[in-house]
Amino acid sequence: MTTKQRFRNKYRLQLREKDHEPMHVHLVGGEVNAKFDLATLELVAGSVPAGVLAEVTAWLQLNQTALIEEWKSWQK
Repeated sequence: MTTKQRFRNKYRLQLREKDHEPMHVHLVGGEVNAKFDLATLELVAGSVPAGVLAEVTAWLQLNQTALIEEWKSWQK
């Protein structure tokens, strides 16, 4: 598992080795345990405070291609 980005010094966006399909990342920290689909960037599990959700989604949009490539490389 690797932390790809931190938000508000409380939440960590993680990419995990040998994780299951579909391609996704995890956002954890505090009371948050959420999952984002990397193909659609949609929140598919858990809940995230609205302001944090906007920050995470914007960051994911900027880094989507690199995250998908890394996710695929870790699944081999």
